[in-house]
Amino acid sequence: MSIENTEADSVVIIPTYNERENISDIIDAVLRQPLALHLLIIDDGSPDGTAAIVREKMKQYPGKVYLVERRGKLGLGTAYIAGFKWALEHGYEYIFEMDADFSHNPADLPALYKACACEGYDVAVGSRYITGVNVVNWPMGRVLMSYYASAYVRLVTRMKVRDTTAGFVCYTRRVLSTIDLDKIHFKGYAFQIEMKFTALKCGFRIKEVPIVFVNRVLGTSKMSSGIFGEAVLGVVRLKVGSWFKKYPRYVKQ
Repeated sequence: MSIENTEADSVVIIPTYNERENISDIIDAVLRQPLALHLLIIDDGSPDGTAAIVREKMKQYPGKVYLVERRGKLGLGTAYIAGFKWALEHGYEYIFEMDADFSHNPADLPALYKACACEGYDVAVGSRYITGVNVVNWPMGRVLMSYYASAYVRLVTRMKVRDTTAGFVCYTRRVLSTIDLDKIHFKGYAFQIEMKFTALKCGFRIKEVPIVFVNRVLGTSKMSSGIFGEAVLGVVRLKVGSWFKKYPRYVKQ
């Protein structure tokens, strides 16, 4: 797949499964931001026609919107890994991940970009918890589950990141080219924890940028008890495994 507009230094990766209600609007909203960026959609065989809508948007935004179609639901983590490899192959310097449902506000993309491109951080995390609890329209039970899950992760891993499960992130190219992406194991929301933990173990600096997280209005949430269970049990495995693992270190050229 060739890229026509070589001026973009950033790409936003959005995994999708049954997001026909949101995908057109989120593409428009992302591309309205004052950044030189492209958009990559990773669709896991959505039966609702999400990919067909993306193909129409590719015609509307030639050289700016790209699509990778996969067969079946293969997991959030594997979607992002596929996207990361694509982004590295195509030479982007800043690689974002975000949701399709507007729970992450595209207007916050410039703040994450600034943290990496202007302030010198390696990873910028759109954080719900760095300035309190900035979550809108979530049931209180889910807010508490998410907040205390992050506290639990910090306790076990000793990461100094308030929002360890955040899925609104900007990675610099140097981070993703240093991490062995084939050794990132988790597929659900534990993937977000593993990526941050691994980045820190490789010696990279993370900045949390405050955002307001808004629960989706359209479509269906992909969260499940199995995904949550993977995160709870996976954190212990991640920490114990780190005692016996040698992490690559980035060498500045």
